[in-house]
Amino acid sequence: MKKKILIVGGTGFIGYALSKKCITLGYNVFSLSSKKVKSSRKLGKVTYLYCDISQKKKLIKILKNKKFDYVFNLGGYVDHSKNIKTYKSHYIGCKNLVEVLKKQNSLNRFIQMGSSLEYGNKKSPHNENMKLDSNNLKSIYSKSKLSATNFLLKKFKDENFPVIIFRLYLTYGPGQDFNRLIPVVIRNCLKDIKFPTSKGDQLRDYIYINDVVNILIRSIIIKNINGQIFNLGSGSPILVKKIINKIVKFIKKGEPDFGKMKLRSDEQIKIYPNIKKLKRIFAINRFTDISKGLKKTIKYYNKNEK
Repeated sequence: MKKKILIVGGTGFIGYALSKKCITLGYNVFSLSSKKVKSSRKLGKVTYLYCDISQKKKLIKILKNKKFDYVFNLGGYVDHSKNIKTYKSHYIGCKNLVEVLKKQNSLNRFIQMGSSLEYGNKKSPHNENMKLDSNNLKSIYSKSKLSATNFLLKKFKDENFPVIIFRLYLTYGPGQDFNRLIPVVIRNCLKDIKFPTSKGDQLRDYIYINDVVNILIRSIIIKNINGQIFNLGSGSPILVKKIINKIVKFIKKGEPDFGKMKLRSDEQIKIYPNIKKLKRIFAINRFTDISKGLKKTIKYYNKNEK
């Protein structure tokens, strides 16, 4: 019998890529999201469910009589400026999922997508064993994510709830929405226009979408990792300016206006992880090279955004 997988946020960038991979591996895939799937991301073999996970009564109703072997919680409100919605989707929604799903005796693992922003102003490279306090965090998003992490770890400790948590850094790749740096820069370069950017002094960790998906798939196979946190990044931090210049070089068009945009007052210059634990436990030796990943991403937008 096919193993059943529920992907919360299955209509998003990572959720869509994960759904495609799970289908090819023979899993029975369910997607749960608050908004209907775009036609460009609709997959014939996925069962689509719709519900705002912060509304517990509706969630109970939509998941009634449904059992899953594995659950990926990739859900959450995208616009982090909406404080109440951000808190409800990333914390209350996570709590609701756990309280509804823990009654199922079929659940083998709950995979939570956390965030690098849970580390707040801690000095990079970030280690999973750093002591964190939500009182030191500035954004509702980071507070909500850390609160969800602490809630899940307590559920594991008190009730042996089978959870693992990834703290994701920056993901990129074909099909990402135009609310992220790399797709925006690619679009502007393809249009051959001058566009504003920051000075590009920020040091960031970018991981290609296929690498993220492969690690998520492995996370349901590896034994004895419940109750653990893993930094999810490439381990190769790169200057934002270097990424922008690579895109310009590959496309041979576009003109970034460096320094035109100011950084947020609370924005950190260096944000990147230590991924020794991830590499050791998941037996990973290499990630997609940034130049190779960018070329594949550019090829996608060059074909699909005209």
